[in-house]
Amino acid sequence: MGALTRIAMIASVSLLTACAAPPPKLAANESVEKVPVKVALENGGTASGDLVVTVFTPAGAGKHPLIVINHGRAGDPAGRAKLGRARYTSASQFFADAGFVVAVPVRLGYGATGGPDLETSGPCGDRRFTPMFDRAASQISQVVQAMSQRPDVDASRIVVLGQSVGGGSTVALAAQNPPGVKAAINFAGGSGGDPVRSPGKPCGPDRLQATYAAYGQATRLPMLWIYTENDLYWGPDWPKQWVAAYNQAGGHATFVPMGPDGENGHSLFTHSLQKWKPIVAKFLREQGFSMGE
Repeated sequence: MGALTRIAMIASVSLLTACAAPPPKLAANESVEKVPVKVALENGGTASGDLVVTVFTPAGAGKHPLIVINHGRAGDPAGRAKLGRARYTSASQFFADAGFVVAVPVRLGYGATGGPDLETSGPCGDRRFTPMFDRAASQISQVVQAMSQRPDVDASRIVVLGQSVGGGSTVALAAQNPPGVKAAINFAGGSGGDPVRSPGKPCGPDRLQATYAAYGQATRLPMLWIYTENDLYWGPDWPKQWVAAYNQAGGHATFVPMGPDGENGHSLFTHSLQKWKPIVAKFLREQGFSMGE
């Protein structure tokens, strides 16, 4: 298998980085819920549906902090349908073992949830990031609100995490400073690129920089941004410019540049738990979470 073929195979799943089909059985601490959402559209209308949400619960009685993990986006409808029911099993169990209730929603237009695709952002040469991220953030916010009502969740201690488009959407959500959310984590956040034909050259990176700067102006939450040197969507340099613009505008992001990870570091979140776990644990401890200790 040639290098380009391997990269193409990786690219086809790296934005989703989740199971392609529901597992044959649930883990002992795993359940599935549905959360109804309604999303405002730019034309004045609304879209609605029931998001499929996989939930992992920690051991022990009482109320626990909540973390909501948000998936990325494949570039074609078939890839988005293959997301199935997102689980992020290794990461989810890590957070559950650290004492969190973990919620992994599948947004409208993807996998087990289905429905209209609300996250199109235009062609590469004219990408519109803010409306896409805001529509995703609206859904994430409604999941946070619904999960906050659970009797085992401490609604005053919430973390939101996202990967790729889910990372950019998490930045958008953080700009809303939602009640109870104490911190947010962005893994490889962004949208638009071609790791095969133009590796390291994202779509509209200057416009994405302006989008992040606008979010930074509004955000009061501490954030952790993690990007790898060999992310074939963004390359090593643009993420540094994005976080600089975000922080200069008023954001509060700790940026951690990671070394190369596999053939495409864009998939660090799913491929290399042991690399990012101590970084995330340290950040969350600094925000007052015990991380199971």
